[in-house]
Amino acid sequence: MTKYLLYAALLVLSTVPTFAQPKAPLPEFSLQKANSEAHMRFLAADELQGRKTGEAGNLVAARYLAEQFRKYGLTPAPGQSTYYQKVPLEKLGESGTGEIVAGGQTLPSGQDWILMAGGAAELEAPLVYAGYGLENTAKGWDDYKGLDVKGKIVLVQSGTPETQTPSEMIASSTEKRHLAAQKGALAVIELFNTSIPWNYVTKYFAGERISLAEKTSTGPTLPHAWVNGKEAKWTRLFREVQSIKLTTQGRSIKHVDGYNVAAYISGSDAKLKEQYLLLTAHYDHIGIDKQGDKAAADRDSIFNGARDNAFGCVALLAAAEALAKNPPKRSVLIVAVTGEEVGLLGSRYYANNPLLPLNKCVFNFNSDGAGYNDTGVVGVIGLDRTGARAEIERASKAFGLDVVADPAPEQGLFDRSDNVNFAIKGIPAPTFTPGFRKFDEDIMKDYHQVSDNPETVDFDYLLKFSQAYAHAARLIADRAQAPAWVKGDKYEEAAKQLYK
Repeated sequence: MTKYLLYAALLVLSTVPTFAQPKAPLPEFSLQKANSEAHMRFLAADELQGRKTGEAGNLVAARYLAEQFRKYGLTPAPGQSTYYQKVPLEKLGESGTGEIVAGGQTLPSGQDWILMAGGAAELEAPLVYAGYGLENTAKGWDDYKGLDVKGKIVLVQSGTPETQTPSEMIASSTEKRHLAAQKGALAVIELFNTSIPWNYVTKYFAGERISLAEKTSTGPTLPHAWVNGKEAKWTRLFREVQSIKLTTQGRSIKHVDGYNVAAYISGSDAKLKEQYLLLTAHYDHIGIDKQGDKAAADRDSIFNGARDNAFGCVALLAAAEALAKNPPKRSVLIVAVTGEEVGLLGSRYYANNPLLPLNKCVFNFNSDGAGYNDTGVVGVIGLDRTGARAEIERASKAFGLDVVADPAPEQGLFDRSDNVNFAIKGIPAPTFTPGFRKFDEDIMKDYHQVSDNPETVDFDYLLKFSQAYAHAARLIADRAQAPAWVKGDKYEEAAKQLYK
């Protein structure tokens, strides 16, 4: 009798359906606070000297990120032999002294105008107005039609006939200089007028700065001055005068290399793996507060950049670790970009020189931060524009976090981080940022301050933030249909062209 009872019991057990067995949790649910804390403490350490683009501490951060990608089993992007994408840069010296004389008025350099590029010069020549200073057959732009600017100074206004963000206006400014040089002009005067306050322009663009190297330059760059176009009196003056005199010491140029750090995870679905999700975060910051050529020795002078943006880099590493262990259906390309703090340079370079075709990229999920004042939420800039609200909310709630969409719309944050360079191409591209409900003193007390150290970070929140980012990336990569811009968005037309 006993053996028959035993046989019956075994028969019953063998018929229990396999779906009753508990499923193993996804890797992002098992990420460890010790690891995210270690990443933060290294990337925002004093020894990295503020991770300034073009300097040694920035390169150390790039190496660290690459070796973490290697450790987690990610490969270089298909067709690449390393994790590095070289970003050719130019380090420009200070704007220097000089003056513009127009209509009997003298404008000293550094006050109402700054030199953006060019060597030493002493010019006196006719001034020719050329609208925006652009040519584009497809868009019907021909600002040089009927004009002879050879041996003359070209006057242009900033931006394009289309509405532009400040970063787009700065990028188009370089195009104006190239075109004027091709036309034989001696110099360019640009009436620069954006939402950026002029005192900010003079502070951040007149000093030593980094820019993308100009591929077309074969000799000295012609002088290119930004005049304060926000002042109506200067706009009127330059539109009225027939000639001007321009004297400048010029700006020195040193070529340096920066690096984007790119790693790849192949998708698990035979068909969807041909598409990919692009995850980005910038790893540069603003360096050291210097007095002359030396750091201030009697006080903290290192801008460690824990919140901006070691925070986003830790989230990027969390996604790398979790998604490599259990790949989603679509492939994933993770790119830590350089040069965000000096003009979104690394992402702009990547968007124009992609390692994988952009029309196969269904979504850019960027992570960037200035600070946080609410550890119960995450902020998502562009949440309601880019088609993945459900996945982002679901992922955040899985780790006890609510989502705030565009918490400070007056700041124009969508156009101030690396995501915008991908949005311009047509790729839906929100930014996942540490939690805040408004820009207040809790945000600003550490934003671009030497106080932004790892010791001030809430590491429990950093872990949850990173887990939510990784899980959201997975859910988006697993979608049956790729996300899309909401109807009528300013970038919808670019998407139609990209994905046609």
